[in-house]
Amino acid sequence: MKAANAKKEKAVSMPESAAKYKRVLLKMSGEVLMGSREYGIDPKTLDRLAGDIKEAVTLGVEVCIVVGAGNIFRGVSGADNGMERVTADYIGMLGTVMNALALQSALEKIDVPTRVQSAIPMQAVCEPVIRRRALRHMEKGRVVIFAAGTGSPFFTTDTPAALRASEMGCDALIKGTKVDGVYTADPAKNPDAKHYDRLTYMEVLTKDLKVMDATAISLARENHIPIIVFSIREQGNFARVLQGQGRFTIVSDK
Repeated sequence: MKAANAKKEKAVSMPESAAKYKRVLLKMSGEVLMGSREYGIDPKTLDRLAGDIKEAVTLGVEVCIVVGAGNIFRGVSGADNGMERVTADYIGMLGTVMNALALQSALEKIDVPTRVQSAIPMQAVCEPVIRRRALRHMEKGRVVIFAAGTGSPFFTTDTPAALRASEMGCDALIKGTKVDGVYTADPAKNPDAKHYDRLTYMEVLTKDLKVMDATAISLARENHIPIIVFSIREQGNFARVLQGQGRFTIVSDK
């Protein structure tokens, strides 16, 4: 029996969507959570991101999320420093669970019901990944955060993002980055870099544009899921992009 003083989850009735997409997966790197720090999670940045996600939910969009762990540990970096690659990747997966729980806490603090599902079972802190349960959560207006990647080593978090977007029947995979789309070169290093408004999956692969890893691009292409790349560092940008506003790049088969 639950304690009498336990906080009750508010029932959520999803409004009619004012956005272009009914269900989306938001992919963001762990580095986004650092804010101006060199490591870990910046509480102010975390709260701002939670507010941006709440705006999307308020629009009537069903949201699921995949977050990386680069602010805590990167499997590839660990392997480069002599650690066994499989072990390093599993440590990185556990880092994504930590980030997912932190984001869940920030969202629930502002009354956004949230569930974390992990590909590595850890029932004391979150649910296992169960597709039908995740779909039901989103239908009820809950945000679902998928953690621990695919549960297997040798994959970046791009691949589980495309995988979960496919499993959940998402209308788009929204990738939040530090820049407002895809460029011909790094705009921070090359002021002459040109912004792409639209690309095809094949152009991304043949031009090696590093939007996401090749496995993720192929998965999205096979399942006809457009990838929208935008700057997640601008407050309110997530909701704007969902309404077709602002500056971003769309990767699709058209």
